[in-house]
Amino acid sequence: MKRLGGCACGEIRFEVTEDFLGTGACHCTDCQKLSGGGANYVALAPKGAVKLLQGEPKRFQKPGASGGIVARAFCPNCGTPLWSEPAHEPFIPVKVGALDDSSDLAPQMDIYVSSAPAWHSLTEGAPHFPKMPEMA
Repeated sequence: MKRLGGCACGEIRFEVTEDFLGTGACHCTDCQKLSGGGANYVALAPKGAVKLLQGEPKRFQKPGASGGIVARAFCPNCGTPLWSEPAHEPFIPVKVGALDDSSDLAPQMDIYVSSAPAWHSLTEGAPHFPKMPEMA
């Protein structure tokens, strides 16, 4: 199922060409900074499934918790966070808020809850992990 998305000002447009592998909410301190304080809600697209249709995002690079570099793509004009590019993962976390329609994408897990302030809401009925869950 194709999904379309973009930034708030319309400069960046993209599509996700394959089904998402899963969804989640990340409560790590980096995600809190990048989201403006709350959790970061993402849908995991297979690597190579995010296609840029218009514009060119800027990228901010920083080592993630694994030590590998994570590039975070955002609109250079309005600053909308779009997706992340973890160097050593088989997926691209697409920011749910950057999708045109995310009505069916409730979080299936909460990660890095050890970093979540007490006022962060966790997803009821979903698994909660102190850090990143082990990948099978």
